[in-house]
Amino acid sequence: MWANNKHIAMASNKDLNRLKVILAEKKKSNLWLSKQLGCAPTTVSKWCTNSSQPPLESLMKITRLLDVEFKDLVRYEELDKNEERVDSQAETGAVSKHPEF
Repeated sequence: MWANNKHIAMASNKDLNRLKVILAEKKKSNLWLSKQLGCAPTTVSKWCTNSSQPPLESLMKITRLLDVEFKDLVRYEELDKNEERVDSQAETGAVSKHPEF
């Protein structure tokens, strides 16, 4: 576990995926995607608002269903910004970037 789960919480507060944008571009709804994936519409809604992130397996299925590349679905620049902030906080002792054993 990361110290106090701060690393995980901070990552989940960022717009790490572009699912909402891609669904709009493809003229597909959250409901359509939830039916295709066999998950609850509320789950897809959370993914679209980036309040939670889909598991890797779901991301892979989504890329096939929407005929997009993985790199188009994931916003790496947001992850990079988050890692820079965590590194900075770790240097000042605010957050441990190493797992506790």
